[in-house]
Amino acid sequence: MNKKIGLKEAISIGIGGMVGGGIFAVLGLAVSFSKGGTPVSFLFAGIIALITSHSYVKLSKTYPDRGGTVKFINQGFGKTVFSGGVCNLLWISYIIMLSLYASAFGSYAPNLFSLSSEATDFHIYASAIIILATLINYFSIKFVGEIESFAVVIKLVILISFVIIGIYGLAGNSNLSQLSISHWETPINLLSGGMVIFVAYEGFELIANAVPDMVNPEKNIPRAYYYSVIFVIFLYVVIAGVTIGSLPFTEIAKAQDYVLAEAAKPMLGSIGFTVITIAALLSTFSAINASLYGGSRVSYEIAEDDELPHQLTGLLWNHPVGLLITAVATLTTANVLELESISTAGSVGFLIIFAVVNLAGYKLRNSIGGKGIIAFTGFLLCTIALIVLIVEQYPSNKTGVITALSIIFICFLLEWIYKKTDTLNQIKPMTDGKRS
Repeated sequence: MNKKIGLKEAISIGIGGMVGGGIFAVLGLAVSFSKGGTPVSFLFAGIIALITSHSYVKLSKTYPDRGGTVKFINQGFGKTVFSGGVCNLLWISYIIMLSLYASAFGSYAPNLFSLSSEATDFHIYASAIIILATLINYFSIKFVGEIESFAVVIKLVILISFVIIGIYGLAGNSNLSQLSISHWETPINLLSGGMVIFVAYEGFELIANAVPDMVNPEKNIPRAYYYSVIFVIFLYVVIAGVTIGSLPFTEIAKAQDYVLAEAAKPMLGSIGFTVITIAALLSTFSAINASLYGGSRVSYEIAEDDELPHQLTGLLWNHPVGLLITAVATLTTANVLELESISTAGSVGFLIIFAVVNLAGYKLRNSIGGKGIIAFTGFLLCTIALIVLIVEQYPSNKTGVITALSIIFICFLLEWIYKKTDTLNQIKPMTDGKRS
């Protein structure tokens, strides 16, 4: 019998999914794009997430299913090559998110324990944490849940403390002027910067998977989505503001991969740096643990819906085969792609997925009781943001854009091949039977 999930637990799932490690990984990247306007970039991305959560609320209430996003896409578009390709993209986007978390872990860990050169340490730590999390997933799923519950509380306490102390310390800080409009990038760059780090908001969709176990779903589903997204928007905007007000842009650029820890130094010295580093390691570790399990479940659900080979519903060491595939793919991605390319590919993936979910919400608006104007606005915003991201990123980050577009193409190509092959396999026995 499944344990019922209350409102607090549901909100924790949403907040834990969003603040799973993204803010530690992408804050420095966001500042490099938006400079003093970084809080606005986080706000742009957050507004798109909040509008999209409307479709998730209505779809979750009408189609409560542990398949979550996979279920919503299939309800909206049937089990077609299109829906299968988007669902495949969701699985790959989980892998990209895992790579982002592992990259953050690999960037922060050497600040506590340096083993060799900076580049070598990154690869050692990023690889080790993926392997450790995979082993934990195989040996104790219960432990995965316990780690996540503990980590959500610890990281929020540390981040909220950082915000409170940081706001207090901003008074009289000469770097505060960096937040003035004169230090903002152009509006199109602010939007582009927000979309590069859009991956920091994707985790609210995890609430959908928990809906079947939720207490009083009629009231708690909308509260869980809206409260968690609004809280995280506020948290990210303030963290970005405190960071820019605490450090000069040159120092932010120098410590881009672990900027949040560096931002704690002016307030609390080396102790603050160490505390934030520990929070980043705990947060990214718990996020990798939870996302590995989530990624394997996504591949299982897609295969169950006949959109991936049924072999993926099989078990290996009492766990879905997708767990091992997800882990190996994450290990490869984290060690091959740079942070900006990983973040861009992840944001492109989730903008497409959320655009499709919003479109499903619009198509099904009458049966789910949704507001068509909000769902369609969400679809348009996701589409516009996607175009802006690709166009603005291509000149400076060709690898990230080409990687993202290649992933999309492969997801749909493989789905088309699978559907074609599956159809031929079904026709062949019928033809053979007629001949005999």
